[in-house]
Amino acid sequence: MAFSSFFKPIMSSCLLVLLLASMGITTTNAQLSTNFYSKSCPNLFSTVKPVVQSAINKEKRMGASLVRLFFHDCFVNGCDGSLLLDDTSSFTGEKTANPNRNSARGFDVIDNIKSAVEKACPGVVSCADILAIAARDSTAILGGPSWDVKLGRRDARTASLSAANNGIPPPTSNLNQLISRFNALGLSTRDLVALAGSHTIGQARCTSFRARIYNETNIDSSFAQTRRSNCPRTSGTGDNNLAPLDLLTPTSFDNNYFKNLVNQKGLLHSDQQLFNGGSTDSIVRTYSNGQSTFFSDFVAGMIKMGDISPLTGSRGEIRKNCRRVN
Repeated sequence: MAFSSFFKPIMSSCLLVLLLASMGITTTNAQLSTNFYSKSCPNLFSTVKPVVQSAINKEKRMGASLVRLFFHDCFVNGCDGSLLLDDTSSFTGEKTANPNRNSARGFDVIDNIKSAVEKACPGVVSCADILAIAARDSTAILGGPSWDVKLGRRDARTASLSAANNGIPPPTSNLNQLISRFNALGLSTRDLVALAGSHTIGQARCTSFRARIYNETNIDSSFAQTRRSNCPRTSGTGDNNLAPLDLLTPTSFDNNYFKNLVNQKGLLHSDQQLFNGGSTDSIVRTYSNGQSTFFSDFVAGMIKMGDISPLTGSRGEIRKNCRRVN
């Protein structure tokens, strides 16, 4: 998941709010709406979903990768499609940041979606909104909940390597670090746990969980032994070998991730931190016992995350190609 340049000086933020208020402008995201493209691109959803479905049919893991792209976009300067930009002579983008290098994937699927959408309604739908729709469709296709996606975001004209490096919480994060990062973006502790539930799908690289399976004690011993078989202790050996984040149903969006945590079978250090004698244990137990509660909270969290600092109105642009500015 992810974070970014939301740590602006408090004084300047206050002045901005006062200025906007005096102009009769609110800082809410009222411009985003579930029917934003109902007239300008009425076939948007029926254009996007078959491309997502086709990609997942070819590789189940792609659903998780598309959900992850939305997380990593929104946590870095807001949901503005900046993650999708390739490097240029004027900026180094986010794709080579530590949280994304050799792990962020699915960019070609977003390209395919954009191409299909451009044929249906040229120059209308942003890449940032395509990410939001693809994340929803991926979740639903893999058995998770669906929801009405709020739309109307525009695309950033730049990206930031440093913001991506500093904004996205690494798998080594402890609970307090996770809570503070999410809180800084307006997401509650309950949102944190619910959104972490997206790890019920997808896989992680050995380099992300090696330290946990060899060094930590709050881990089921047989689970650790199983994971060691494909992740050698020596750094640089098998770094990119993969293991499922959810031991039980790695390609189904369900609540088994939380059942794993209760049984000390969280793959990442940051996963198991959510159930380790701390303040989030009770939420994990609730979700492990009730999938419907998890689903409803996940939907609420995804909608809130999608509201993080969108570019709207005349800000940003509608990119013709998601990889580069117009």
